[in-house]
Amino acid sequence: MGIVLASDGTEIFYKDWGPKDAQPICFHHGWPLSADDWDAQMLFFLDKGFRVIAHDRRGHGRSAQVSSGHDIDTYARDAAAVVESLDLRNAVHIGHSTGGGEAARYVARYGDGRVSKAVLMSAITPLMVRTSSNPDGLPIEVFDGFRAGVAGNRSQYYLEIASGPFYGFNRDGVEPVEGVILNWWRQSMMGAANAQYLGIKAFSETDQTEDLEAITVPVFVMHGDDDQVVPIADSAEKAIKLLRQGELKIYEGFPHGMLTTHSDAINADILDFILK
Repeated sequence: MGIVLASDGTEIFYKDWGPKDAQPICFHHGWPLSADDWDAQMLFFLDKGFRVIAHDRRGHGRSAQVSSGHDIDTYARDAAAVVESLDLRNAVHIGHSTGGGEAARYVARYGDGRVSKAVLMSAITPLMVRTSSNPDGLPIEVFDGFRAGVAGNRSQYYLEIASGPFYGFNRDGVEPVEGVILNWWRQSMMGAANAQYLGIKAFSETDQTEDLEAITVPVFVMHGDDDQVVPIADSAEKAIKLLRQGELKIYEGFPHGMLTTHSDAINADILDFILK
């Protein structure tokens, strides 16, 4: 574990496990969580001999709770600070949800010579909100609802997200797992309310079309067809058309948080992609 100073002096917490000469895998977590959301993946790939690195986004987890920089540009710049501090090369960058947007911008802007492949899982790319140029996106009122939930009673709101749509625990026949729900809530409550509130605009209104078009390395796009948080038609099905070397896999019945609920399948497919 360690701390890296971002370009504006913000302290960014990171984990770095495994042999320093092994191929690195860098994980980018989703809103409003922390690097801990990648536990199942980090342990799996550590056991496979990789070096695994994950950082807490500014204002999230154990990173500094600051007033500024809660946007995709700064998220990617902070990730670059971690990568450059550790001098990581030939790395695979894996991003989930908002972390997918962060990873895409990092790879597009800072990845030249350092990145071998990327994975976008349940990712927000290219754009979630409905606009004149993105008429099939979600209406702004959806994201206003997120803001109201965070500003009103975020503790209760986060319990409702984790026990419902995030993991598909609101679906008939799906048994809620209390430990998974409480771990999501724990991670969320570690972060700063201001960072999480401002992050809603970042994950919903950032157009990353140019990022996807600029990425030259192979990209594996993974998405569940029962994702109730980031609809597949707003993300994966559009993203794959923009990537130069994109591979898409759609998982029948998998929820937004499939990295946790279906980690065995997810980990195996990522490993296959890395080893190709």
